[in-house]
Amino acid sequence: MSEKRKELQVAALCNGTAIDHIPSDQLFKVVSLLNLDNLAHPITIGNNLESKKMGTKGIIKISDKFFEESEINRIALIAPNVVLNIIKDYRVIEKKRVSLPHIIKGIVKCNNPKCITNNEPMETRFEVLDNTQVVLNCHYCDIKIQKDEIILK
Repeated sequence: MSEKRKELQVAALCNGTAIDHIPSDQLFKVVSLLNLDNLAHPITIGNNLESKKMGTKGIIKISDKFFEESEINRIALIAPNVVLNIIKDYRVIEKKRVSLPHIIKGIVKCNNPKCITNNEPMETRFEVLDNTQVVLNCHYCDIKIQKDEIILK
């Protein structure tokens, strides 16, 4: 019997979080959304890695960092099928899929220039109308925004 050796494309993580199955074209938006450029923890980023399901994918591994659910669910705006792996002692102890919250506050800009959120110092607020297609509705001006129209703040 021949043993098939699987080689990791990105180094193993002792403790921390691995964010997997990120669409390659969305990887750096995820980095930005999670403010990873301001994090002092060691971070490994792999992009355009081979994926049977996706063709290519991105992955981010952050040592000794565990995110709050609210932080991670922000990713669902741009990468709805991301898998979050919580790792302790080199073993995955928990796998989570991100999911869009019903209300999104402060991270999406309203596309309506006349919206009060673009003219007053206040937090934006959107209801998620469609989790699959990602359709948002501004709480203040009632404009609907499709996934490809989303502008992150």
